Amino acid sequence: MSAAVTLQKNGDIAVVTIDNPPVNAFSRPVRVGLLEAFAELAPDTAVKAVVLRCSGRSFVAGADIAEFAAGTALDPDPSEVHRAIENLGRPVVAAIHGSALGGGLELALACHYRIAAGSARLGLPEVNLGLLPGAGGTQRTPRLIGAEAALAMMLSGASVPAQKALALGLVDAVTDGDLQTEAEAFAARLAAAGGTPRKSSLATTPAPAATFFADARAALSARERANPAKERIIDCVQAALDRPFADGLALEREVFVTCMNSPESVALQRLFFAEREAARIPGLDAGTQPRRIGRVGIVGAGTMGGGIAMCFVNAGIPVRLLEVTDGALGRGLDAIRKNYEISASRGRMTAAEVGSRMAAIAGTLDYADFGDCDLVIEAVFENLSIKKEVCVKLGAVCRPGALIATNTSTLDVDVLAAASGRPEDFLGMHFFSPANVMRLLEIVRGAKTAPDVLATALAVARKISKVGVISGVCYGFIGNRMLEGYLREAEFLLLEGASPQQVDGALETWGMAMGPHRMMDLAGVDVGAKVLLEWQKSGGMPAHPAYRAVGRRLAELGRHGQKTGAGYYRYTGRTAEPDPDVMQICANLAAQHGIHRRSDIGDEEILRRCLLPLINEGARILEEGTAYRPGDIDVVWASGYGFPAVRGGPMHQAEVMGLGKVVDDLEALGNTLGNHYGWWTPAALLRRGRLTGS
Repeated sequence: MSAAVTLQKNGDIAVVTIDNPPVNAFSRPVRVGLLEAFAELAPDTAVKAVVLRCSGRSFVAGADIAEFAAGTALDPDPSEVHRAIENLGRPVVAAIHGSALGGGLELALACHYRIAAGSARLGLPEVNLGLLPGAGGTQRTPRLIGAEAALAMMLSGASVPAQKALALGLVDAVTDGDLQTEAEAFAARLAAAGGTPRKSSLATTPAPAATFFADARAALSARERANPAKERIIDCVQAALDRPFADGLALEREVFVTCMNSPESVALQRLFFAEREAARIPGLDAGTQPRRIGRVGIVGAGTMGGGIAMCFVNAGIPVRLLEVTDGALGRGLDAIRKNYEISASRGRMTAAEVGSRMAAIAGTLDYADFGDCDLVIEAVFENLSIKKEVCVKLGAVCRPGALIATNTSTLDVDVLAAASGRPEDFLGMHFFSPANVMRLLEIVRGAKTAPDVLATALAVARKISKVGVISGVCYGFIGNRMLEGYLREAEFLLLEGASPQQVDGALETWGMAMGPHRMMDLAGVDVGAKVLLEWQKSGGMPAHPAYRAVGRRLAELGRHGQKTGAGYYRYTGRTAEPDPDVMQICANLAAQHGIHRRSDIGDEEILRRCLLPLINEGARILEEGTAYRPGDIDVVWASGYGFPAVRGGPMHQAEVMGLGKVVDDLEALGNTLGNHYGWWTPAALLRRGRLTGS
C-alpha cells in the first residue's frame, strides 16, 4: 500500500488514514493508496463500516495542481477511486477537519456519510483556476443540496463553515469533540443498525425554476464570462438534473479537460504558483527565523493608517495608533468604528466583535508609547521631508530589534532608512488602498535591510491575509513604477483625441477591473498630482512638457475625482458620466503643447500603447533585480492593480504574445510616436527572448 495511505481495523470498523503533508493533497500516491486500501476491504466481510480520515492539520485540501501541467492528474483517475469507495457495499464515513476543498470535497461526497469538526470548511474553489470540479463535484453536489446552492458554491469558489454545510446537507453531523472518536462511533451505529451505503450519485433533489439556468447564464458579467469555466459549470450542474449520473460525469470530464488546457486556466495556474513562489526569498538561509510581532504601532490615523490598523486588529494583533492632535485621532478612530459598524449591519460581524476590535486599538499622541511595539509603520502624507521627520522619531523611541516600516508608495526607502538610524531594521511595507480590503502588500527591501526582517514581513503578510511580494528600491517599486508608463500613454491618448470613456472601455473590455481614468478618479486625482510633484522635486520625472498634463490640470481645477464629484468624469454618486468639459480641457492642452488631435484612435491602439509599457518596464525591473521573478510582477499586478487574472499578469502576457512580437511592436510605436526618453526602447531581456534564467 502507498505510504500516503494506511489501513487499520478496529474490530468491525476499519479506519483508512491519508497522510500526505502538508495539506493531504489528492495526489497520485494518495489515489493509488486509496485504491489499494478499498481493494483490500472489498472482500473482507468482517468489516461492517469504514471511516476515511486524514492526519495532520486538514482533510484533503484539494488536488495537486502540479499534476495538471505534468499530465498525471488523471492517473489513476479520481473517479475510479470514488467508484471503489461508493461501491464498497458497506457504509463509508468521511471524517472532515480543517479544509475539504475541491478534490477533497469530491472525495468526501463519494463517501456515504460525512461528519465534520465544528471548525471545518468545505468548498469547491476550482473556478479560481479556470476549472470546474472534475471528479463528480458538479454531479454529486446538486443532487445533495440542490442546484441553487451548488451553483452558488461553484461559481463563487467560496468555502462554507461546517454548520452551514450541515444546514445545506453537505454533511450529516458536526462535532466539537474528538473527530476520530465521533466518526468511529457514527460508523459503529450505522453498522449496528445494518445501515446500507447511501450513494450521493443516486440522490434526487427538487428541480429549480424553469428559467433558473438561463437566468444564471444571463447574470454572468462580461468579466465573469472571461473565465470559461463559469458557463461550463452551469452546463454541468444542469446536466446533473437532466441526465443520468454516468452521462453527467462524462460531460463533466470532457469539459474539465477542455478548461484545464485553456489559455485562461493556464494563466490562472501560473498565478497560483507565482503566489506561492513570491513567499520565497532567494538565497535566504534556511535557518532564518522571523521576529515575533505581538503589537504593532501605526503613525497616522487617516484613511491609510486606519485601514492598516484594521488589518492587524482583524488578525488578532493589538495596535497603537498615533496622531498629532486629539481631533485627528478621534476622527480616525470614529472612521474605523463606522467601518466596523457597517460590516456588523451587513451581518459580517457581531456588535460584540465590533467592541472587541475597537478595544484592541489604543490611540496616542506620544511617540514614546511605541516603546513596546514590535513593528511600527508610518502612514503619513506622501512627502519626503515629513516622512523623514517621522522616521527620525521612530528610530529614537522604538525598542532594539523592533521593525520600522514606511508605507510610502514611491519615495526612496533607503533615504528613510538612513533617517531612522536603524537601516537593518527598516523596510517598506506598501499597503494598497483600501488597506483593509486589498490583498497586495509590497515589501520593499532596502540596501541594508536584514534578512530576518524580510522574513518577518512575509510572515506578517500571511498573518494578516495579504499576498506579500518583495521589491527592491526604486521610484514606485514594482507596481507604481510600471503604472507610470501605463498612465502616461492613457493621458497622451486623451491629448491626441480619445475620450476617457473610450480608453477605459477598451481596457475594461480586455479585462482590466477598472480603466486608468476611473481608477485615478477613485484614488484621487489630487493624490496622483502630489506624487508627481514629489517625483519632480527629486529630479526623476521626465521633463516632457505634456507629461501627465491632463491629471495635473484637473488637480489644479479642483477636479479631484469621485470625492469632489468631478475628475476625468463627472459623478452622480459613484456613477461615472462623460463630461464634455474634460474633452475641452484636453483639446486646450493639446493646442498648448502642439499635439495633433485625430479621430482614428481605435481599441487596438489603446491596448498596445497602454499594455506594452507595462511589459517593457517589467522587463527592466527584472534586469535590475528589483523583482526576483517574472511571477512576482504578475502577482503584484493581478493582486493590486486589477489586471485580469485570466490573462496571468503582464509578464505572462509577454510570453503569450511572444517576446519577439513585443520587441517589434515597441520599436514600431517608437518610430510612430517618437522615442522620447527611450520610452519605447525594448528592454534587453525582451531582446534576449527569455525573461528567466541566465
